[in-house]
Order: sequence, then C-alpha cells, then structure tokens
Amino acid sequence: MRTHEAATLLAAVTLLALAGCTSEPEADAEPTPVATVPTTPAGPGATEAAGIPPAPTGEKRAIYLATLTGIDPEIVNGKDDQAISRGRDQCTAMKDEKDPTKRVAQVEQRFIGPNHPNGFGPTKSALILATVQANICPTY
Repeated sequence: MRTHEAATLLAAVTLLALAGCTSEPEADAEPTPVATVPTTPAGPGATEAAGIPPAPTGEKRAIYLATLTGIDPEIVNGKDDQAISRGRDQCTAMKDEKDPTKRVAQVEQRFIGPNHPNGFGPTKSALILATVQANICPTY
C-alpha cells in the first residue's frame, strides 16, 4: 500500500513540475536571479559534509518553486529564498529521520504561511515533502 501511495504522490509532484515548464519564456522576461550558498571558512562543500544540501539553482530552482506554488501559492508567497531555506532545513532534519509519518509532521511544522500558522495539513505536507526530496535532496 505504501509503495502505491508513494508512486501516486511522486507522479502528482512530477506532473505539477512539468506543468510549470511547458510554456515558452517571454522574450522580455528578465532571468530569475539565482541564490548562491555562502561558503564558510571551511571552504566550499562544508555545508554538504554537515548534511545540508546545496540550494537548487537554474531550472531545478524554478521547478521546485513552481511545484510548491502549484500545491498552494501561500507556501512560497513571494519568498523564494525562504522556501528554499525551509526545504534545505527539511533535508537536514530528515537525513536522520526515516519514518515517513514523522517526516510529514516535520514539514507541517516547518512550512507555514500567514493563513496556515500550523502548517498546510498532512496531504499538502506530503506533497511538499516529495517536492523537497525530488528537487533538493533526492538521496535522503
């Protein structure tokens, strides 16, 4: 049963991601700025060694943000960097947490919005989790 639910969830997230990528970019549209992960004195790669995945860039960043917005516009709510930071934090938290139910509960606490101070509920949180995992930390 869990395999079927996971496959259905992954298919839904994939469809949402693809739906955001089907239109042609506008000729006058400015490119989306790309955030960079600051390096620490330990040097590049230190955050990955600490279990913090790098921030998605380019197309991966656009897909991540579009998919979250497709789940509920309030998740990103114009705060792209915050949505990415929350996703990276979620990856760090779930590196040691293998229980899917607890991972969804973590998302519900981490991803909140003005009209959702207690999270977006278990269904949307599961979709958020799948989006985070697919776009930021696929090996976790």
